[in-house]
Amino acid sequence: MSFELTGKCQSSRARSGIVHTPHGDIHTPVFMPVGTRGSVKAMSPDEVEALGAEIILGNTYHLFLKPGLDIIRGAGGLHEFSGWKRPILTDSGGFQVFSLSTLRKIEKDGVWFASHIDGSRFFLGPKESMLIQRTLGSDIVMAFDECTPYPCEYEAAKKSLEITTRWEQISREQPLNPGQQLFGIVQGSTYRDLRERSAEELVKIGFEGYAVGGLSVGEPEVNMYECLDWVIPVLPEDKPHYLMGVGTPKQLVEAVARGVDMFDCVIPTRLARHGSAFLSDGSSLPIKAGRYSADFGPIDEKCGCYACSKFSRAYIRHLLNVGEILGIRLVTIHNLYYYLNLMRCIREALAAGTFGQFRAAFSEPAKTDISDKIYSVKAENLT
Repeated sequence: MSFELTGKCQSSRARSGIVHTPHGDIHTPVFMPVGTRGSVKAMSPDEVEALGAEIILGNTYHLFLKPGLDIIRGAGGLHEFSGWKRPILTDSGGFQVFSLSTLRKIEKDGVWFASHIDGSRFFLGPKESMLIQRTLGSDIVMAFDECTPYPCEYEAAKKSLEITTRWEQISREQPLNPGQQLFGIVQGSTYRDLRERSAEELVKIGFEGYAVGGLSVGEPEVNMYECLDWVIPVLPEDKPHYLMGVGTPKQLVEAVARGVDMFDCVIPTRLARHGSAFLSDGSSLPIKAGRYSADFGPIDEKCGCYACSKFSRAYIRHLLNVGEILGIRLVTIHNLYYYLNLMRCIREALAAGTFGQFRAAFSEPAKTDISDKIYSVKAENLT
């Protein structure tokens, strides 16, 4: 059994569970830090693990280009190459079909890309993607798909879905390593009939887990929630549900309430590199702003992360403004700590039967002191 359902919320679709993998268990709902090129930006593997991360992501497209399969194969796989011993999920390259649309041409069996590095041409389809991910040795493998843009005309979304379904069927037919789990990806833009059709077809094919892709690509937030309300009831309850590339703290809480178990997003690390730190109510602090130049308090007084326990806003602002790497590292530590603690607290609320109250408090932080809940669980301080 790859997924064990351990609890349900009585007032929503929220649930808790455990994804079992060869490299350890993953307790859900879970946030997965993004390590595109085999590393979570500005962090060492031990630091990420000390914050409480149980799984990270790698990117098939980028790792295929650099360092390449021969290097990773020679190292014994991505776990050995990167020094991360816990589970890894690798995406399929389908997102790059969307994000690198000016550098690719879609054909029946896959996609021709012009490398964003040197312009060299290479082909990536479901067979190639599965081979790459088998070589990487990730615990969770994503089927090859096309991530549609927003907005997308109905006929274009329908044609894309037909291609994606075929690619995902081919992905399912490819051999993987013992213990690797393959997740299908629901597409269909913001059209209910296409989304439901995609989910139904993938369930017929049969996967170890199911992801919802093609969201957080510019659509209004309400459309994201609508898609989840359509899709999640169609997916098997005894399989993990993964919302790809999402999102803000509020979006994570609302998606959990709709039955999502797994999340990834670059927001905490990307905002850290731009000098924005999350506060306990889910808002962000532009710590590079001049008004914090003599602010000797921590990023967040309620936070127990290494950055908040050791350094002031003024010092971190100074580091960021003079280009010292430590500044980015400290804000990254804080933001990841915040996201991982948020998920811990969601799991605690589910176990205690209080997720409904937690969700309501998070939706209206001004009326309820949610900060005590977010930082109620302390991760190890980094030393």
